[in-house]
Amino acid sequence: MKRIHFTAADLARTRVATTIGVAAETFDSVRLLTNRGSGPAFRRWHVSVRGRVGEQAGPLAALMPHRGPLFDAMSVMGDTASVDEAVDNLMAAPRALLRVELENIDVHPAARSWAQALRDGDREARLQVATALRACHNATVAPYWSRVRSHLSEVRAGYVATMADGGVERLLATLCEPLVRWRPPVLEVVHASDADIHLRGRGLVIAPTVFSTWQVELLYPPLDPDRAPTLAVPTLDEALLETTLWESAGELTAPPLEGLLGRTRAAVLSASVEGCGTTELARRLNISPATASHHAAALRNARLVTSRREGKAVLHTATSLGIALLGHGTLA
Repeated sequence: MKRIHFTAADLARTRVATTIGVAAETFDSVRLLTNRGSGPAFRRWHVSVRGRVGEQAGPLAALMPHRGPLFDAMSVMGDTASVDEAVDNLMAAPRALLRVELENIDVHPAARSWAQALRDGDREARLQVATALRACHNATVAPYWSRVRSHLSEVRAGYVATMADGGVERLLATLCEPLVRWRPPVLEVVHASDADIHLRGRGLVIAPTVFSTWQVELLYPPLDPDRAPTLAVPTLDEALLETTLWESAGELTAPPLEGLLGRTRAAVLSASVEGCGTTELARRLNISPATASHHAAALRNARLVTSRREGKAVLHTATSLGIALLGHGTLA
């Protein structure tokens, strides 16, 4: 059991994020492939990706031993949704960060010299991890990423709605039961290790995950102790057996939707599958930002896209309903 202790300042600084990042999801997907007890919600995914990943996963698998701590891909590669940006972060990561992340990992004897080179910041060792990350991402995550990202956006929107209705404590009280229990001022998290964690005014970031299925994890930024840790919360279970999450992008070849939505609105929905800002929508479709915003608002009101502010920009992302509409051409 992990017990996360909150103060009033921690509650005020708790926020929600959309993802722990594509790199962390890719690492977790590789772990999931080796675990036959991942549950029925992943059965279709297992069948789809079986045989796609072989020796190319070696560098990632070496950092995920069966016992003890695992490599925290989010701390090293960030929570970005872009695999290219994740690789850039890996290649630019401080040597001290790699040393901290690797020092307690029980690497298999056959990989220890390679792990030592990675710990020392060796560029070739980093490139091997980057190559493995890209290959595994292409095989296990990329075909489903638009739907996964839409699912995560919907979960985050649910978190936000809960907070709007009942505050942070309502969110904590309803978060991932029975793995998480709110006993004010302590959040109890079922975990293999026992620890008391005091947030000390930093707050907490709560982020949903798809491929992390075993337990809720608390992720720390090791070189920045003043930054809030992230609580990674699994979101898939047997209740989502009928999900269209595991239909790949190649299966989204439906009849045009112009007749149902209109040409421009259908194009806005299609462009939003991967997430797209208002300005980028306008540029892609050769329309004004005001027109792009108008069409996005109409799709949002129909629950076909979600919109959230990222800095000064507004990012529009197709919901699972919107993606299903793209995939089938009707609402039936």
